Amino acid sequence: MREVLSVFLTFLRLGCTSFGGPVAHLSYFQREFVERRHWLDDAAFGECVALTQLLPGPASSQTGMLLGWLRAGPAGALAAWVGFTLPSAALMTLFALAVPHAAVHAGWLHGLLLVAVAVVASAIVALRRSLAPDLARSLLAVAVLVLILAVPHPVVTPFAIAAAALVGLALPRATEVTRPQLDLHVSRRTGVVALVLFAFAFIGLALWSATGAHIAVLAHTLFNIGSLVFGGGHVVLPLLQTQAVAAGIVDSPTILAGYAAAQAVPGPLFTIASYVGASAWQSSLGITGAFVGTLAIFAPSFFLLAGIAPFYRHIAANPRFRAALAGANAGVVGLLAAAFVTPIFAGTVRTPLDGVAALVAFAAIQYAKVPAWALVILAALFGYLVER
Repeated sequence: MREVLSVFLTFLRLGCTSFGGPVAHLSYFQREFVERRHWLDDAAFGECVALTQLLPGPASSQTGMLLGWLRAGPAGALAAWVGFTLPSAALMTLFALAVPHAAVHAGWLHGLLLVAVAVVASAIVALRRSLAPDLARSLLAVAVLVLILAVPHPVVTPFAIAAAALVGLALPRATEVTRPQLDLHVSRRTGVVALVLFAFAFIGLALWSATGAHIAVLAHTLFNIGSLVFGGGHVVLPLLQTQAVAAGIVDSPTILAGYAAAQAVPGPLFTIASYVGASAWQSSLGITGAFVGTLAIFAPSFFLLAGIAPFYRHIAANPRFRAALAGANAGVVGLLAAAFVTPIFAGTVRTPLDGVAALVAFAAIQYAKVPAWALVILAALFGYLVER
């Protein structure tokens, strides 16, 4: 129980301070759990990142779940998720219920988004060093970056990572054999049960939503999105635009307002589901909608991680698989760089002044080691003064 509490408190702190979206979160996790606490090494952390990129769902949150699971079992995974998600979910619910949509576009928020640009850029630099440290894997990361930018469609993401894994078979590390690090101690039988429960939940929610009940439609729609999104939080917007809007849950301007707010608060971008649930059908579901929306979009991650864990453990000792994993890791760097280019940079840096502010924030993080909370305060003040 002490380990579970430690996991919860650690992730709660990260949930309150981890600005910048999924790319930055992975960097925060690496610094906290690899460099500072030594819960695992770079190889095991890389396996966690690569595995979550091969599964649908929120990449940074799933990585957090894996880290909590490795430390304190299934209860640790739940504690990590609750701690990391709670601050963001609460803030997003507050946005939906108390803040007019016009305020979401205020100058102070734009200032926070400029800090997010800097944080993400710094995170990519750090992850490139650990996941694509040599020329071959750096070039592979660039290839994935170009592919995703050239064909900006969510379905391209899993194919890009799979292709990077295939190319990894030809990389110099293909002959290396190391002992698998990632072991969640889940039996194959438990894994099969988890996958069956996932299928039952998927079908059951579809049948329930056919009744037309608002809460059922919300749960079904967000569970589907959580089951289909590859590439992390920044990819969730297109699916929300098509599925949540089509279902009549919210309109498109509400989605865009929530997405902007989600990038400005700490924690996972997937807590836009809290905003959608609280805003659903003109906020008729309130806090209940926020709770159901949050649970629905994250629930597939628990089923899929538990389901795939025992099979991953079995094949991880295969040297060819581990070579493919090295390629997938490099592909992840390219994927995150593509997310940085668009929508993060392209959607935030609008003027030369924005570019200068983002560059100054990057230098402050990368070289002056200014803490994120201090930059957030300064950026909000900067955006407010510029707007005036």
